Amino acid sequence: MSSDHICVGAISGSFGVQGEVRLKSFCAEPTAIADYGPLFTKDGSRSFTVKLTRPVSGGLGARLSGIKTKEEADALRGTELYVDRARLPTLPDDEFYHSDLIGLQVLDTGGADLGRVIAVHNHGAGDILEINGAGRKAALMLPFTLAAVPTVDLAKGRIIADLPEGLD
Repeated sequence: MSSDHICVGAISGSFGVQGEVRLKSFCAEPTAIADYGPLFTKDGSRSFTVKLTRPVSGGLGARLSGIKTKEEADALRGTELYVDRARLPTLPDDEFYHSDLIGLQVLDTGGADLGRVIAVHNHGAGDILEINGAGRKAALMLPFTLAAVPTVDLAKGRIIADLPEGLD
């Protein structure tokens, strides 16, 4: 997927029997997912207008244009939803979209190559960068904090990491 498109959510299944879906939002403010205009699938073959209906366990209840039955909603389970980057707000200098971080080279403060960011995870306690490469047998999981990641240079395509003690 082009960096001009940002994944803002995913459909985690149907909700109810009338075509409503359970929507997992990846937005800082979860309900903002409905504010960015039509959302589309990864391959761009389908687009949906989103109308949020209620909070539900594990996400938001939503109606998607063109989805009328539980079976149609069930068929969308696991579908990621994207928006054109231009429709998203500009971020302050110290904030980044996850898609901007994926693929960046990671160097330690001495300039040694630690690998590349292959994913960004957040399980509720803050973002974690998953770094692979540079001869690693297992991925390095680096907290995305100012102490551990003092520099993100998007223009140069790199991150400078100050690894916490015991993490290497």
